[in-house]
Amino acid sequence: MKKLLTFLGVIFFMAGSTVWAQEVNSSATLSGTSSVEDITVKNDAEGGTQISLDTRFGYEHQSSGKRAGFGGDSFLLNIDGKIGKRFSYSLNHSLVSPAGENSTIFDATRWLTLSYELGNFTFTAGKDALMVGSFEYDAYELDCYYEMGSMFNYNMNCWLWGASAMWTNNAETSSFAFQVANSPFAFVPKDDNLFAYGLGWYGMWDNYESIWTVNMMEYEPGKFVKMLALGNMFYLGDFELMLDYIARTSDLSKGLGKDYTLTVQPAYNFGESLRLFGRFGIEKTDDDVPYDFLGEYLSVEDKVLANEENEYVMPAYIANGKEYIYYGAGLEYFPLKENKGIRIHAAWASNNYTKRHMINVGLTWKFDVVGAIRFLANEAK
Repeated sequence: MKKLLTFLGVIFFMAGSTVWAQEVNSSATLSGTSSVEDITVKNDAEGGTQISLDTRFGYEHQSSGKRAGFGGDSFLLNIDGKIGKRFSYSLNHSLVSPAGENSTIFDATRWLTLSYELGNFTFTAGKDALMVGSFEYDAYELDCYYEMGSMFNYNMNCWLWGASAMWTNNAETSSFAFQVANSPFAFVPKDDNLFAYGLGWYGMWDNYESIWTVNMMEYEPGKFVKMLALGNMFYLGDFELMLDYIARTSDLSKGLGKDYTLTVQPAYNFGESLRLFGRFGIEKTDDDVPYDFLGEYLSVEDKVLANEENEYVMPAYIANGKEYIYYGAGLEYFPLKENKGIRIHAAWASNNYTKRHMINVGLTWKFDVVGAIRFLANEAK
């Protein structure tokens, strides 16, 4: 316990030192929770509800020669609004529901939260993303190109029921949050009695943003995965750099080097219309760690066999302590300069495990339901 308290103290001393060193910008806004882009209620002057349908369509080709074609990636319903002056709600639900005997409507719900604001404090309850420091992990689903991402981000069950409390400073440049939720290792949440705890720092200035967390996640009763996650975003003119580092361990005495993820993503914006970006990452998980985010706990031989039979660009598992190196590049084009609701993308990804390549070209759009209804109502007058 003393080692854990020392560990937490060092992290928050680092966070506080960074806050002190930054220039305060009172016009900055903060990302509230892990569902950052949608948890912030975007109401009009009358406090109306915002409703949108978001989807992405594209053509994908994988160099294995066995997978190619057109298809949709997601179809998501977003609803954000207010109840009175202090309560706000947010919903993100996939209209493509999972199938299976034990599936429920909530399995297709990414987040469903109710928040209460009291001065500098915000209290949130419901289903939300597990608070993990990482901009890759924090990105909205339709903004992710998973084949060029980490296995941790792709495989972790992040949408969990729980509650959180957040304090934001008056300048709105820093928020500190605490979250308790079902553990991602709890596959029957109401029965498994496993929980996850997180402390987080969210910072925002003109040239720097942060999502730093310290997490403890039960994989067995009383046994925790301790995780340090440092998400950093740097801005310099039209150039931006994402630098994420996540380290995990079940035993702090053995250090944080056996299970980690490092992701670097540089990007350059050509005005409001075109964005070019690259991605490079290194990830490692030793075979002797006592936890498995997929809950399958396969032997090394089974993991190797699954990788040999796998036809996708991403491997099925990281095995034999071999570092997983992933990389890619892409571009995003916004044809409407004052509206980011339509986006055209092209992305390429590969890795050192399968050595296959993925090319995806597609279109993302957000349909404003409330705006469409208002337009039709005005036309009918």
